[in-house]
Amino acid sequence: MYVLGIESTCDETAAAIVEDGRTVRANVIATSVKEQALYGGVVPEIASRRHAECISAVADKALADAGLTMDDIGAVAVTFAPGLIGAVLVGVNFAKGLAYAAGKPLVPVHHLRGHIAANYLTHPALKPPFLCLVASGGHSHIVLVEDWCRYKVLGRTVDDAAGEAYDKVARTLGLAYPGGPSIAAAAKHGDPHAYKLPVPHVEGKYNVSFSGLKTAVINEVHNAAQRGEPVDVAGMAASFQERIDQILARKLLAAAADTGARTVCLAGGVAANGRLRQLVNDGAQKLGAQVYLPELKYCGDNGAMIAAQGYYEYRDGNLADWTLNGLPTLAIDYR
Repeated sequence: MYVLGIESTCDETAAAIVEDGRTVRANVIATSVKEQALYGGVVPEIASRRHAECISAVADKALADAGLTMDDIGAVAVTFAPGLIGAVLVGVNFAKGLAYAAGKPLVPVHHLRGHIAANYLTHPALKPPFLCLVASGGHSHIVLVEDWCRYKVLGRTVDDAAGEAYDKVARTLGLAYPGGPSIAAAAKHGDPHAYKLPVPHVEGKYNVSFSGLKTAVINEVHNAAQRGEPVDVAGMAASFQERIDQILARKLLAAAADTGARTVCLAGGVAANGRLRQLVNDGAQKLGAQVYLPELKYCGDNGAMIAAQGYYEYRDGNLADWTLNGLPTLAIDYR
């Protein structure tokens, strides 16, 4: 079964075609990231406008790349939550119109469920149950994936998401947006012990907090400026990356140890971070757990992950009618 997936929750306009939830036949992305970088972050109105301009052409290219027509498509899947609501609505309304005109089922997909499903594209043998850390610009969750469409949240951020912290620290250090790749690049030339950064304490064994860590970096940079002293940008980048990745890895591995999980996964944009991958892989090996990591091209927002999860949502009978609306927030374990 071919599923056409549509994704437009942030600054990537994406469409993809995936066969049986595993095999990518086409994956097309148009991004406004360079334009957003001018402002140091995503401007929602600009993102929405670019989605409206690109989405039809992106979907057409996905079909052309796959050598298919809408007659070959079994269902249209679309991210309907959570995300920047103006951006989400562009994708939802386009998908509704396309599915209606083509006479195809409409499948609503939760954005974080899609990120988790990116692992299915890289690892065809992977199947639930497994434990997954989903870390991105807007989310940081430790999720027990009980079945293809059933989830249990064990921990989450109580304030800033990991990706958001990366972006804000990068801006403070004068590094380019998006912050994750910029900090990772700078950290290669820095000492991860150059600055002593705090480990935030938070209620909930598997919960995380990054607001205080972000603030500590900002204060250190501002204090250095007031003293007329230079900031070791590479050292600060390395220290910040080490601290935040250690926190994420420790929480995930603690949850794995306590639950007896034999399979551990990463998902989301922050899952592309090499140091985080190393920490999780090394720690999971000590626990005797198998680690599955998505290909880097599937870590960021893309349509393939939505099409993949859409296949399993379709199998589960999770279909939408023409009243489907976009939502800015929604728990991953909604029923």
